[in-house]
Amino acid sequence: MALSPTMNVMLRAAEKAAKSLIRDFGEVEQLQVSRKGPGDFVSAADHRSEGIIFEELSKARSDFGFLMEERGKAGAKEYESRWIVDPLDGTTNFLHGIPHWNIAIALEEKGEIVAGIVYAPVINEMFRAEKGQGAFMRNKRLRVSGRNVVTDSVFLTGEPRRVPDEQSIFASEYATVQRAGASLRRFGSAALDLAYVAAGRAEGFWERHLNPWDIAAGSIIVKEAGGLLSDIDGPGNPVQTGDIVAGNTSLHDELKKLLKSVKMGKDAA
Repeated sequence: MALSPTMNVMLRAAEKAAKSLIRDFGEVEQLQVSRKGPGDFVSAADHRSEGIIFEELSKARSDFGFLMEERGKAGAKEYESRWIVDPLDGTTNFLHGIPHWNIAIALEEKGEIVAGIVYAPVINEMFRAEKGQGAFMRNKRLRVSGRNVVTDSVFLTGEPRRVPDEQSIFASEYATVQRAGASLRRFGSAALDLAYVAAGRAEGFWERHLNPWDIAAGSIIVKEAGGLLSDIDGPGNPVQTGDIVAGNTSLHDELKKLLKSVKMGKDAA
């Protein structure tokens, strides 16, 4: 299947930014031995990546808006379409020389995510999807897992910011899902977690307090791979609420039910 002009634009921007990040990632290991560590260096790498993506996408679509992790809202002030960009998702992994990080770019039209890519440059895995066109990793069609029993499943999750109330809820959710018999993993990148659900490598994912750029690209990849995603607690759009549960068609609802039981118990208390 030929790629659309929009997808080609997204891929070119991600691949160009990836070259910069790969060079920077090669320097991180050398900085680990210093007392200060590579924190400032990684922040600069993040900004460089975002600058490259902004320049490439602006050049190709000058009338589009932007929502970016570092710059916030940018681009055209009046628009029907906007890019939602995370130039370096998995910053802590990058900071520590762990090669599990990615670039995420999504396209939103009139409030709906219609295209997305999640690119993990170190392992050269490019996950992509467009509305109605399916989801792919390179040229391989993606399908969510067919497993339908929690005890046979792997669920992915992410740890919230270090706020006591948020961590307490997360600890209870983690323990509840674990007691149900699932194997749990925390890899440190929400975008890749969603891509892995789409690829059938995990049956589900949940996390709270995320930003749109953490979720947008991965959300359409999950949908186009036949998966489900929703807000953990209610009917809202998880890209906007930041509280997301995703999964295959058999286990999405069961995972959500487990998570809601925790919140309901805490509210009752």
